[in-house]
Amino acid sequence: MTQVSQFETICADGERLKLVYGCSEASYAAFALLFVGDALPRFVHWGRPLAYPKSLLNAYQALRPQRVSGALDETAWVSVLPLQSEAWTGSTKFRVARAGRELYCRFHVSQVRVGTHLRFGGIEVPAVDVFAKDDDQGVALTWTCEIDDGGLVRQRMHVHNIGEGVLTVGRVELGYPVPADACEMMTTTGHHLRERSPQRQPLTIGRFQKESLVGRPDFDASLLLTLGTPGFGFERGEVYCTHVGWSGNSVLYGERTPYTQAMIGGGECLFDGEVVLDPVVESVVDSTPSDDRMTLTAETTCYTTPWVYGSYGSGLDEASARFHQYVRSCHPNFARKPRPVNLNTWEAVYFNQNFETLAELADKAAQVGVERFVVDDGWFGARRDDTKALGDWVVSRQVWPEGKRGLAALADHVHARGMQFGLWFEPEMISPDSDAARKHPEWVLHADQHRLPMQGRSQQVMDLTNPEAYRHVFGAMDSLVERLGIDYIKWDHNKWVTEAVSLNSGLPAVHRQTLAVYRMFSDLKARHPELEIESCASGGARVDLGILEFADRIWVSDCVDPVERTDIQRYTSLLVPPEMLGEHVGDSPAHSTARATSEHMRMATALFGSMGVEWNLLKQNDESLEELGSWIAVFKDRREDFRTGRVVHGDDCDPAVRLDGVVSVGQRRATYRFTQLTTSQTYPAAPVRLPGLDRKALYRVRPLCVSEDLQAEDIGNAQSPCLWWNQEGVELDGEALGSYGLRLPSINPAQAVVFEAVKVE
Repeated sequence: MTQVSQFETICADGERLKLVYGCSEASYAAFALLFVGDALPRFVHWGRPLAYPKSLLNAYQALRPQRVSGALDETAWVSVLPLQSEAWTGSTKFRVARAGRELYCRFHVSQVRVGTHLRFGGIEVPAVDVFAKDDDQGVALTWTCEIDDGGLVRQRMHVHNIGEGVLTVGRVELGYPVPADACEMMTTTGHHLRERSPQRQPLTIGRFQKESLVGRPDFDASLLLTLGTPGFGFERGEVYCTHVGWSGNSVLYGERTPYTQAMIGGGECLFDGEVVLDPVVESVVDSTPSDDRMTLTAETTCYTTPWVYGSYGSGLDEASARFHQYVRSCHPNFARKPRPVNLNTWEAVYFNQNFETLAELADKAAQVGVERFVVDDGWFGARRDDTKALGDWVVSRQVWPEGKRGLAALADHVHARGMQFGLWFEPEMISPDSDAARKHPEWVLHADQHRLPMQGRSQQVMDLTNPEAYRHVFGAMDSLVERLGIDYIKWDHNKWVTEAVSLNSGLPAVHRQTLAVYRMFSDLKARHPELEIESCASGGARVDLGILEFADRIWVSDCVDPVERTDIQRYTSLLVPPEMLGEHVGDSPAHSTARATSEHMRMATALFGSMGVEWNLLKQNDESLEELGSWIAVFKDRREDFRTGRVVHGDDCDPAVRLDGVVSVGQRRATYRFTQLTTSQTYPAAPVRLPGLDRKALYRVRPLCVSEDLQAEDIGNAQSPCLWWNQEGVELDGEALGSYGLRLPSINPAQAVVFEAVKVE
């Protein structure tokens, strides 16, 4: 059970100490805060639960740094908000200004509350709220920190203006100190069609940061910034991860100075003048804002930072599991609604939409077991290509005439086949060549009235902070959901948000635009409680815990080439649980890379997430359709494991192979995929260890023979059979499978095999 306890005592030297200890015994994680006098608190522990947590009252003597020569009279001892008044001389973590002059604050804690917060989803979590202020500068803070049953820690801060005149907020970065031996850093980088490619480096003296300034996390964003002991992997090494749960501009950083231990953290990136606070009466400061999902419209008296998350684990998989449990707690409806199998029409027909083609495609989809049919871009206005009509959210009568060949008729046809009906929108964007832009040019975000920002995909950004623009977009979507019986929205976002100034307010608008997007998700779901929404941004360019609290699925990447997808999906899964990962079976050669791959490889790669299809089934023969139907049936049999189980990855020394899997609750059953990306140095590939199993149990390991091509005599390139690769399989001890493993069939590059380990009762 998660618990937070408070301890208070008086130190021998007369300084008042207070300890707040938060612990999740069930998930084997804890943190501790030490308050010294009226100073801001310090993290003095983050890791495993302690046998004697009260002993950390002695951390004041044990951890306080000594004064050293050539520096200030005190050496910085990092608080939750490092400031120059605390001898912090690293990168600026807090910047506010009044009348154009930067303020240098020294905050005094006035109150500490230890209790619980009610989180979205109805989950009650232990929390500590710290109220502090600097009366001389007229600035007050409310700092909040929580730990949930999964052991995930998160913190955020509210900044209040209690002085005279307006207060401009320029930067608020929060972070977590980590032990000195956690000195190897891992982030991810990428671009369109290659999201989340891992990169590692030592954290030396100085600051490393990953900054996004395009109105979304983007392709290059690092979902996590991780520090760990050298050589850490998915199952080994101590790791400390941080993430900023914000869908606008943000930064993640890792930093070490010559005088302080390393820190990891981040925050929102604000443009000058983006957040300006009016004065507020001081009594308002002592109440913590209750909105834990940041759905409120922009406040004028309080700035609220995004949640900055921290996850600890022995290996990346344990740290990742904490994020998965958190996301799952935000979506309790997943437990009563199995994740449907999607078919998306984009790579099947592109803009070539008509009733006859899509109705026939829907029939084929239902035949193979698809449960949700999604009509992509091209159904509205003058949208016959990607150069026009965004913002004109009316059904095109040219493509979808009224009556039996209309879009409503297709929705009825899909529903009659027992499938949900989905439709594509890009609500945040507007085409200059559109009726909406011609009538309302003031709805376009742009800083200079004499020119527009540089375009992307022939489009600009719709100013959703403008109430009229918001009502226009929301009203059109709301009406179509009601009229067509839309069950699912694919929500796209295809242009960087640059030079983003609202003509309505005259202010930089990324912060408010992000809040408006959250609000529209909430408003649509409030009006249509059964509606689900997929977050897509040119593929995987907006993946963060901010959007995941509102979205029901993400589109991992516009690239469905299974070779590329292997690592894209692997590293996206560090943050996102499998049931929210949109993974589709595409065509061969792949539209994005022109690489040819086998049907088996494409289907095996799409199995472990929210399975779907991005393929013109009208062009496939009966054998291919039967094969696809078999894989969909396997997915349906195991999707409850994927929704509730623990994601695992192999720490293989061979860079040519990948082992990924999901272990069910109770470790009763595990499903693994072994992928041979390229040729290995060893020939055949070395045995592979199976992570996540009960080390004290016996397991039967056998292939998932979905179709005939998985039989032992047909698979791979070996000249003798893999002896256990048959329906009988092999029984092995969980300890043996985890420490030494077993040998998989020798297969060619760009091939994969799927197998299971089932506990022998």
